[in-house]
Amino acid sequence: MPVDLVLKNAKIYAFNRIIEAGLAVEDGKIFKIAKEANLPRSSEKIDLNGLLVLPGVIDVHVHLRDQELSYKEDFLSGTSAAASGGVTLVMDMPNNKPVTMDSAALRERMNLASRKIVVNTAFYSAFPAKIEEIKRIVDEGAKAFKIFFSHRVGGLDPDDDVAVAEAFREASKLNVPVAVHAEDGALLRENIRRLRLNGRDGLDAYLEAHSQEVEVNGVRRAVDLAAKSGAHIHICHLSTSEGLKIILNAKRSGLPVSCEVTPNHLFLSARHMREIGSIALTNPPLRLESDVSNLQSALEKGLIDAVASDHAPHALKEKESSSVWDISAGIAGIETMLPLLLTHVNRGYLPISTLVKVTAENPAEIFGFKDRGCIAEGKCADLVAVDLKREWLIDPSEFHSKAKFSPFEGWRVKGKPVKTFVNGLLVMDDGEIVAKPGVGRIIK
Repeated sequence: MPVDLVLKNAKIYAFNRIIEAGLAVEDGKIFKIAKEANLPRSSEKIDLNGLLVLPGVIDVHVHLRDQELSYKEDFLSGTSAAASGGVTLVMDMPNNKPVTMDSAALRERMNLASRKIVVNTAFYSAFPAKIEEIKRIVDEGAKAFKIFFSHRVGGLDPDDDVAVAEAFREASKLNVPVAVHAEDGALLRENIRRLRLNGRDGLDAYLEAHSQEVEVNGVRRAVDLAAKSGAHIHICHLSTSEGLKIILNAKRSGLPVSCEVTPNHLFLSARHMREIGSIALTNPPLRLESDVSNLQSALEKGLIDAVASDHAPHALKEKESSSVWDISAGIAGIETMLPLLLTHVNRGYLPISTLVKVTAENPAEIFGFKDRGCIAEGKCADLVAVDLKREWLIDPSEFHSKAKFSPFEGWRVKGKPVKTFVNGLLVMDDGEIVAKPGVGRIIK
């Protein structure tokens, strides 16, 4: 019997190196990796003309919006953007409207998503008000919990140390990671109060409010909770050198801590925010040039666990206001993440092996996607074929996301996702979505 699909004439990142080979897919899984002559007959054959095949990107920090926030993004537009960027699995954040914070809300969100998604989708939940609901949420299919130390999202007050520690212990018991937006809420609120009282409402006031100290205190608290609760703590969008030091020390002492960095904080600094304006406003804010170079260096040395987009689409009008306190923070970045990283590879700063670790292997390991994250026989055929030589300009008007603006507009990049395969199905072909809504799977 012929297999479903054969990809031929490819370079494939498998067995920790790049090999010239082909790949057979059967029933959504990788059936065989071999020289073309040794591959089975197939119902369909695609000639990749020497493109490099990598594991599909697993983006562990995505805001797909939808429901009452559909004007910003919906499951179809957000996952189409993902496929366009070579992302085959997204993890959806819970700060939606309504908030994903109990099993019923999660079920409703999953049901809605299942009809629209074109890439695989897993879900975070916020913590509920009642501790016993945590297990029900996990049983419903949440892959992780998310807490914002900066403000309340969901049923748990982040300022209640006892309740937070109890929730983290319950997550630990269930072997579910907790992702943390690590900002010191009390200090942040005090900074904002003081600045507003003094009539400060520009971009520099935002930087001052979300100071380095605010993040460092938040990271320290998260690490302390990892020690007390035993829960695996995943620090979201790390942006400071000092925060990185705390995380590395925690890892050295054996604590279950991981971290992600976004392309925003790897490739942009506060200088860009001052030049570009509120389009580059994100939370945490863009930092000093020294933070950027330290995070890049840590990435290149393999000290960063994951690169995630923190794809945070908004309507353009929400990015425009005379007061920074009225501007929605966030950057739509899922379509630019892989091209920016491939450019870094092409410049000789980042080995392909590290790129694959931070975009696929490590995310799969941290969040328990056992049959994804690498190219091997028996694994799910979530793949991206990239053209490492293609040079192009980032043009947000061509985004599949509803947010057609980006601080990376006009950047010349080298390296482009050309074909994205989800569960063995071609979903994106040279920028065009070629699959029907609903072909992605809900991953529990």
